[in-house]
Amino acid sequence: MDSGNLAWYIAATALVLFMTPGVAFFYGGLVKAKSVISMMMMSFGAMGLIAVLWILYGYNMQTADWWGGILGNPFSDFGLGAMATGENATVNLTAVAYGATFAIITVALISGAIADRARFGSWMIFAFFFATIDYFAVAGWVWNTNGWIFNLGTTLGFSTEVIDYAGGTAVHINAGAAALALALVLGKRVGFQKGIHKPHNVPLVMLGAAILWFGWFGFNAGAAAFYAAPEGTSGDILSGIAGVGSPAGLIVLNTLGATAAAILGWAIVEKLKDGKPTAVGAASGAVAGLVAITPSCANLAPGWSLLLGIIAGAVCALAVELKWRLGFDDSLDVVGVHLVGGLIGTLYLGFFATGTGLFLGGNAEQLILQAIAAVTVLVFSFVVAYVLGFIIEKTIGFRVKNEDEIAGIDTVVHGEEGYALVD
Repeated sequence: MDSGNLAWYIAATALVLFMTPGVAFFYGGLVKAKSVISMMMMSFGAMGLIAVLWILYGYNMQTADWWGGILGNPFSDFGLGAMATGENATVNLTAVAYGATFAIITVALISGAIADRARFGSWMIFAFFFATIDYFAVAGWVWNTNGWIFNLGTTLGFSTEVIDYAGGTAVHINAGAAALALALVLGKRVGFQKGIHKPHNVPLVMLGAAILWFGWFGFNAGAAAFYAAPEGTSGDILSGIAGVGSPAGLIVLNTLGATAAAILGWAIVEKLKDGKPTAVGAASGAVAGLVAITPSCANLAPGWSLLLGIIAGAVCALAVELKWRLGFDDSLDVVGVHLVGGLIGTLYLGFFATGTGLFLGGNAEQLILQAIAAVTVLVFSFVVAYVLGFIIEKTIGFRVKNEDEIAGIDTVVHGEEGYALVD
C-alpha cells in the first residue's frame, strides 16, 4: 500500500472511531437530563472494552479460517505479537485498528434500546460476551473471504455473491436485533407511554448526528484503500482510492446523497403525520439514511441511492411508531432506525444493485442472497442477545430499581451529574 492510501486508511480509522462519541452525543441528548452520563458512558465503556478484546482475539476470530467459515480461531495470534513483527506490520496493524472501530460502534449502538434503566456493570458484561460470541463471528461470516455469508453465492451455485460493503448485516441488523432482544428482557420504563419521555437536549442530538455523518465517510469509504484494479486495466494491482475503477468517489457521493434524501423522507412523513417536521426527526432521518446506504454504497448508481434514502427516511419514520403499537420499549429507536434501516439497505440491493439487481440486468439471485444473509444475522443476533440478557438479569440483575430510574440513574450508577447548576 502506498503512502497516500495508507494515510487515508489511518484517517478513516480515526473517523470511524469518532463516530462512537457521536453515538454518545446523539443518544445522550435523547434521554432525560439525569440519565445522560449513564447513556454516554455505555458508549465509552464499549470503546474501552471492545478495543481491548479485538486486539487480544477478536481480529483473529474475524480473519482466521478455523471451522467451515463459521468461527475463526481466537488463539491464532493472541495479542497480535506475530503480526506486529511481520513484514507488512504497518498496513496489517492499521487494518486491525480499522476493524476495531466497527466492532466498537456495533456494540455501542445496542445501548440505546435500554436507556434510562440499565446498570453499567451488567452492560459491560453483556458487551463482553456479545462481542465474543456474536460480533466477532458475524463479522467473519460477512467479510472474511472464508466466511459462509461471503461465499454463499458460490455455495448455492449462483453467479453473484452477498453484497454488504460496510456493514448492513454485520453492524446494523446485528445491533438492531440485539437491541430488540434487550428491550424485551429489561422491559418497559416506568410510565412508558407515547409523549412522556422527551429529549432533554435537542442540540446535543443534532451534534451527534452531524458527527456520525462526518465519520461515516470513513465508515463507508475507508476500505477502498485496498481496492484492486481489474485485470487488463492500466491500474496497479492494488491501486487504492484513486485507482482505475475505484468505487471511492461513488461511495462518498452515495453516502452524501442517500443521507440527505433520508432527511427529506423523514421530514415529509412527520409533516403529513404530525403537522410539523422536527429537529430530532431530521437527525434521526440522517442516521436512517446512513444506515441504509452502508451495505449498498459501492453498488448503487447515485440516483438509486437517492431513492433508497427517501424510502429509508420515510419507512423508518413510520417504523419507530411500532414500539407503541407492539408494546416493546426500545428507548431510542435502535430497532426502528438500525434494524429496519439495515434491512431496507440490504434488501434494496436485491432489486437495484448495479448489474445484479432484479431490475438492473440481474435476476432473483441477488435478492435471495441478501434475504438469507439478513434473516440469518437477525435471528442469530436476537437469540444470542436475548439469552445473554436473560442470564444477566436473572443472576446479577441488568435493570436498576424503579425508584432509581425515576430519580435518574446518573448519581446512583456513576456518582455524577450531567449538569451541575451553581448559584
